[in-house]
Amino acid sequence: MLMSAADYRESLRSYSPHVFVDGDCIEVVADEPRLAPGINAVGVTYDYALKHDFSDLSVAKNFSGEGVINRFLHINRSTDDLLKKLEYTRLVCQETGCAMRYLSMDGMNAVFQLTHRLDDALDTNYHPTFIEYLKAIQDRDLTIGIAMTDAKGDRKLRPHEQPNPNTYLHIVDRKPSGIVISGTKAIVTSAPYVHELLVLPGRAMTAGDEDFAVACAVPIDAKGLTIIARPAGRPGEHKAIFSGKYGQTTGVCVFDNVYVPWERVFLCGEYEHSEFLTKTYATHHRHTCIGARAGFGDLLIGAGALMVEANGLCLNKHSHLRESMVELIKTVEGFYACGVAASIYGSEDPAGNYTPDAVYANIGKLLLGNQIYEMYRLAHEVSGGLIVTLPGPDEDHNPETRASLSNVLGGRPDIPYDKRASVARFIEDLTASDAGGWMSVISLHGGGSPQAMKGEIARRYPIEERKLLVERLIDRGLISAAPATSVEPGQCCDAGCTESPPMTPNSK
Repeated sequence: MLMSAADYRESLRSYSPHVFVDGDCIEVVADEPRLAPGINAVGVTYDYALKHDFSDLSVAKNFSGEGVINRFLHINRSTDDLLKKLEYTRLVCQETGCAMRYLSMDGMNAVFQLTHRLDDALDTNYHPTFIEYLKAIQDRDLTIGIAMTDAKGDRKLRPHEQPNPNTYLHIVDRKPSGIVISGTKAIVTSAPYVHELLVLPGRAMTAGDEDFAVACAVPIDAKGLTIIARPAGRPGEHKAIFSGKYGQTTGVCVFDNVYVPWERVFLCGEYEHSEFLTKTYATHHRHTCIGARAGFGDLLIGAGALMVEANGLCLNKHSHLRESMVELIKTVEGFYACGVAASIYGSEDPAGNYTPDAVYANIGKLLLGNQIYEMYRLAHEVSGGLIVTLPGPDEDHNPETRASLSNVLGGRPDIPYDKRASVARFIEDLTASDAGGWMSVISLHGGGSPQAMKGEIARRYPIEERKLLVERLIDRGLISAAPATSVEPGQCCDAGCTESPPMTPNSK
């Protein structure tokens, strides 16, 4: 079954999550204006799946191969699937800035691999259990949030060493019918308006952390779960040309003795496998983030070009603006190219799904995380200062100021003031508002810190192969001026050699 955006909004009414926004308890999430931009953004992923023009990207076969599902619930079966996921993510984020729902897909693929690995190593029954859950989610076309990042407490201490164990989500009881969990997941994107949370460990666990190594699925209105969130985007603000309609919230999810039946548990104490799950999810998600920020970058490129025109200038005639625009394009398409490479060079996991190439996925995510600020700078450079100095839209309707503003703040004669003002406010909203600041921080830290990506690149890149490559070139005499190298001292040739005695003042 494929839902529409309207169906999705209505489906939220069948849940009763315990949600707070700005200190207020939210009675009905679907009717809350402060969450509407987030619901609108997720809704786009539903409507796009129903558009015939997008069907090659937006839908895929379900796990049984008997029906069609939204791409964002698909288990990737080929490198082509990885590429379509990337392209579809870019497409929906061109409309919404950030569509969030791709996290569902990333989490599903990671747990699919984890459970197969567990069953193979430990003779458990996690994989069939997860497949049954997956089929149910696909059949109902649900949106799954990812509850991964713990509150963490004192970061120099391991989870089981924390004075307050609730800074990490953990198992507090094991029953014949299921487990009971408590703790805090601190950064859960779109938490109030998803149907379920897929709970994952946020780090590699060691001996002593067994109770913290848990992966499971929890309905968003499970008893004992409280969500404390911020507004999604900038609802109700007149200047919020974009984020008043589309945005995302993040929520702190507090679990207080939440019961989870065994049919929803996919990791329970097997701490040795938590690192695999964490890094596998990170690879899937960082790959997808590349598509998401490329879509956002497309908005900056388009808005910047419109602003140049509205200012009465021309990219072809003003080389400094053209150079800045080319830099912006190079930045966006540069990290997106890493996403394409990660798709093409993806590999099949023993579970049967495909994982993006980790080196390219991490490089692309590292580039976009660091360069989001450069993207903003370049958009500001081509747009000019009007984007933050223009009076608010209320003045556009003030009879005492409207005429003078439209007369003196117009640009090209053929572009009315209203259009110039709208483009300026659009860029301000994307880059110089609290929504723009939110996007920059999420781009930098979403999917892990830059340091985590650097660690993965260093761990996975074949540095030893590159060393051997140069050693072979030298050994073959291709670099004739260089002395031969050796793997061990004294083994530079078949006969070996010894060090010459040190030179003395009298030696010749």
